[in-house]
Amino acid sequence: MELKELIAQNDFYDVYKSDDGMAVSVYKKPEYKEKCLYAALTHARVETTLCNYSSIKMPVLHEVEVIDGKWCNVMDWIEGDTLEQLIKKNPDKTDAYLDKMIDIQCEIHEQYMPLLSKLKDKMARQIKSLGQIDEIKKYELLTRLDSMPKHIKLCHNSFEPKNVIINDNGVYVVNWGHARQGNASADVGKTYLLLKLHMPEIADAYLERYCRKSGTSKRYVQAWLPIVAAAQLDKGIESEKEFLLRWIDVVDYS
Repeated sequence: MELKELIAQNDFYDVYKSDDGMAVSVYKKPEYKEKCLYAALTHARVETTLCNYSSIKMPVLHEVEVIDGKWCNVMDWIEGDTLEQLIKKNPDKTDAYLDKMIDIQCEIHEQYMPLLSKLKDKMARQIKSLGQIDEIKKYELLTRLDSMPKHIKLCHNSFEPKNVIINDNGVYVVNWGHARQGNASADVGKTYLLLKLHMPEIADAYLERYCRKSGTSKRYVQAWLPIVAAAQLDKGIESEKEFLLRWIDVVDYS
């Protein structure tokens, strides 16, 4: 298998399209073996359940490989336009695309996957590891996290328009390596912050429409935002640091 075209990058892995038509996530350092294997396990667990109980499709994970000393996940390459591309191509249809996105996210939240790790546990670990905030702030965030209702819904935990692909075969959701079971409003809060970072022009409209369509209190989602921002800060993305620190300091909402 030859890696032919670099498609996307993040801090931990690069995504290539291979010569045999696969999507290959290449983890950048050999010590990221655990991240690669855990992402593969998480993807496989979601794939097993989602394919049987939902109309949403996802790439099939085929194998884990080592290429030039780097650990890689190999899965189907999905052709089509992402929702992000469609919104940018057809801005007059943004509301319709947002409704589509919210319907997909709500269907994800309807799934039950007891083998997945808990989102609250992951967030607690992320907050405890932060060096950018003091111990008092950590305690406040962890206390708030512990007080939030414990749910067991499927949370994508990285759900944004670039991870939804639409083609003639249906709707595909990709990038499942961060999925956990937990509270849907935490997942919505994560989507809102990702939109604020990457597509700020639609972030507030997304939150308003989600809360209206799902019957969820906006204040309930907003209560998660400092926690979600702190968890995202753990990724150490320098360009996001100032933005996330501002959200961590928000105590309450009107």
